[in-house]
Amino acid sequence: MQHYQSLKEDYKFTQENAQILKDLQPFMQELADEFIDEFYDYIWGFGKTATFLKNKEIIAYHRTKIKEWFINLFNGKYDLPYFLYLYKIGEVHVKIGLPTHYVNSAFSFVRTFVFKRIEDNYKDKENHILEIQAVGKIIDMNLDMLTSSYREEELGKFLSLSKVEKNILTGLKKFNSYVNYFLAGALALVAFFAIGLFAYDIYLLFFSDKGIEKGILTVLGSLLVLWAAIELIHEEINHLQGKGFAIGAFIMLAMAALIRKVLIYSLSSEKGEDLLTIAVVIVCLAIAYWLMGTKKRIGIG
Repeated sequence: MQHYQSLKEDYKFTQENAQILKDLQPFMQELADEFIDEFYDYIWGFGKTATFLKNKEIIAYHRTKIKEWFINLFNGKYDLPYFLYLYKIGEVHVKIGLPTHYVNSAFSFVRTFVFKRIEDNYKDKENHILEIQAVGKIIDMNLDMLTSSYREEELGKFLSLSKVEKNILTGLKKFNSYVNYFLAGALALVAFFAIGLFAYDIYLLFFSDKGIEKGILTVLGSLLVLWAAIELIHEEINHLQGKGFAIGAFIMLAMAALIRKVLIYSLSSEKGEDLLTIAVVIVCLAIAYWLMGTKKRIGIG
């Protein structure tokens, strides 16, 4: 564990900061129940919270511990036992597999909550600034300690690998990056051709004898494909920035391409069987897309 004294020095955390937080404790203790209620309203919006807080007993225990942590945030005594206490909390988060962005988001809520209550209790400018500074430092140090468990866990896993395994892992990561950039370029090329298809259908609408009704439906189908391709590029950009890749975007693109065919075939009496087959496939894709959305909303995947 990082030496707590050097941590306090790096954050320029002084005894004056500690005393300011100690003076805030009675006020924050009065707000503890309000804090825990709003905190739970906030974290239930994560989607996967129910997978970690599975029953009433766990929730009751967790609420008690969060309330205890919040009050201790202003205890004024930030020594080795306090930082060991934070580190153990971080270890529990690693053990249960809690994503780090959940921790970061929760701390964002804590910061906003405390700052707002300090603002509401504003007395004089100088004291107000000192309170904000002290609270900001202790929250940042708490977050630093909790996330250090994640860093050490990942480092430990990497160091336990053999030299060959490390080289393979590093090579695979590089290869994965190259593939992702190739995919992004390929999607851009698809979008470019989709624009060309849209322009070609516009041309046929005005300079061919295929008919206005069929021409408009064809243009709408091309526009739908272009929209789906752009959505897929957006998801790939999110993936390159570290977010999860949404397979639903691929399903949308497939649905868009099939719907375009339906729009074209709908005016042809000779394509009845093909139209029925495509319709069945679209329904299956729509069900798959709906199931993925339901799974995401209830926090299963």
